[in-house]
Amino acid sequence: MNATTVTTTLDTSGKCCPMPIVETNKAMKGLAIGDILEIVATDVGTRKDIPSWCGRTGQTLLSMTEEKGVLHYHVRKDR
Repeated sequence: MNATTVTTTLDTSGKCCPMPIVETNKAMKGLAIGDILEIVATDVGTRKDIPSWCGRTGQTLLSMTEEKGVLHYHVRKDR
């Protein structure tokens, strides 16, 4: 990933659907346009849920990585 400055980190580790999306939605509401939210998750369902949520809400998924079963997403608030 290039030089992306994370504004806020949301750790949803250990939580199952729908909580990672519910908490992501809530966290994004508190951010300004252009801010970047890092989401940490262990629910494999987020592999589909986070990109889909970004598409529905008009946010930009900058990156998605996985290491040792922990998923990391970087989402830019665009709306």
